[in-house]
This record gives sequence, C-alpha cells and structure tokens, in this order.
Amino acid sequence: MKSYDTGWATALIRQYLAPGGYVVSLQNCMNEQTIAGIVGWGKTLGSIASSITVELHAPGQVRRAAGKSGSRHTVFRVGEVHGRKTDRAKEVCGLVGYADSAMVTENLWGERWSKLVTNVMGNGLSACTGMISRDMIKNDAIRHFSNRLGSEAIRVGQALGYTFDEVSHMDPETLARAGEGDPAAQKEIDEHRLAEANRPGGGEHRPSMGQDMVKGRRTEIQFLNGFVVREGKKVGIEAPTNAVLTDIVTRVERGELKPDPKHITDLRLN
Repeated sequence: MKSYDTGWATALIRQYLAPGGYVVSLQNCMNEQTIAGIVGWGKTLGSIASSITVELHAPGQVRRAAGKSGSRHTVFRVGEVHGRKTDRAKEVCGLVGYADSAMVTENLWGERWSKLVTNVMGNGLSACTGMISRDMIKNDAIRHFSNRLGSEAIRVGQALGYTFDEVSHMDPETLARAGEGDPAAQKEIDEHRLAEANRPGGGEHRPSMGQDMVKGRRTEIQFLNGFVVREGKKVGIEAPTNAVLTDIVTRVERGELKPDPKHITDLRLN
C-alpha cells in the first residue's frame, strides 16, 4: 500500500472495523496521522519493516534480496502511537513474526523516522539514476550525496524531538556529521557503507521507488524527501539536498528527464 493511497484505503476499511478493531500501517513514510484522521488515534498502530529489502519481481511473487534476518537483525518493529506495550501490539508482533524476527517497540516514532532516513538516502536516488543500491554506494559522488540526504533528515528528526539509536546500523550523529563534511565521520561512514556493498549479495536490489520508476508507477518522493523538506521548514531547518532530489525525481517521473546517474554526479553543490 503506497502512501498516496493511505487516505482512501483507510476510509474504505473504516466501515468494516469491529468495535475493538484497529488499522496498522506497515508502510514506508509517516502515515499514522493520515490513518488516525479517519479512524481515530485509538484505532491506529504502526509497524516498521527494517532492512527487509523486498522486490515484487513478478505478479504475486515477492523476492527478498537479503534473505531472512532472524536473530541477526530485528526486521519488524510494531508499536502504539503512545508508546505503551499493549496486547494488540503483541498480537500484531506475533503475526508478522511468522515472516521474520519481530519486536514490540516503545519508540514507534523514532523507529519510523530512522526508517524514513534510510529511505530518504536511497529510494529517490535509485528512481532518478536507474541504479541499484550497490552501484549507488560504490559511486563516490552519489554516496556522498546520499550521506547529505541522510544528514539533513537526521537533523530535522532531532529538531522534531525524535530519538533513534541507529540508521541502517550506522550511528545517526556520525552519519549526520559525515553529510556535513566532517572528514573523520565521512571516512567511518564510507568504510561501513562500502563494506556492506562489497559483501556477497550486498546491495543487489533496487529500492522500492526505483522499482516504481521502472514500472511507470507514481513515486512516493513527496512522502519521503519532500516530507523532510516540509517538516524541516516547520522547525526552521533547511534541507536543500532533499529539495534538489525531490525536484529531479519529479521531473523524471513526469517524463521530462530520463533516469541517469548524471542527474546527481553533474550537480555542483556547496
């Protein structure tokens, strides 16, 4: 379920909800507020699928590039918007746990923003360059642009009051400083990301927005990078790199540009 379909889908579901029923967002982006605006906050839960790396490669056939994570990494993080561990959150956790490792989180919003940062760093780039994750990471210019996207998103999230311990197994503060040009931080993040890309099977997938662009579908750029730009303005933080990417992806989506790495490598940003 794409973010731009959340409103009408929730409205359709609402009439069928039992008195004790609820709606769970297992999506990218931050859609709980949209859902709650239709069914109420008391009937809204969220779940994050962390580093799940899935691809719908044929009708009804989903492929996971990284395989199951199991005890190495908790994929599903289910939570209430108020942070308490409830029976219904545990029930949802049990259901998604049939697919892979799962937990109930007391920090839904922090987990949600952490996943947003991950998506902000790769999805739009894949959409406008046509590249898979591994090739983007191995390209110095694109990797550093990606770090800047993540850095801006982290700073906006921090200003909004979200707390998160990691972003794709990277320390958020180190990643933020890397995107801001700190040499030591950039070296540490580069080493981590390149090691991930060079491991067997590392990054051999196309992020979801890249898949959408290939299939000619509407993208979620306004719900990811565009969302970071809008949220940043609310707290007085500019996110120029995210704004640039939002514009490029929008132009590719409209057919004004063709996917090409040059959209990023030819940029001259201060």
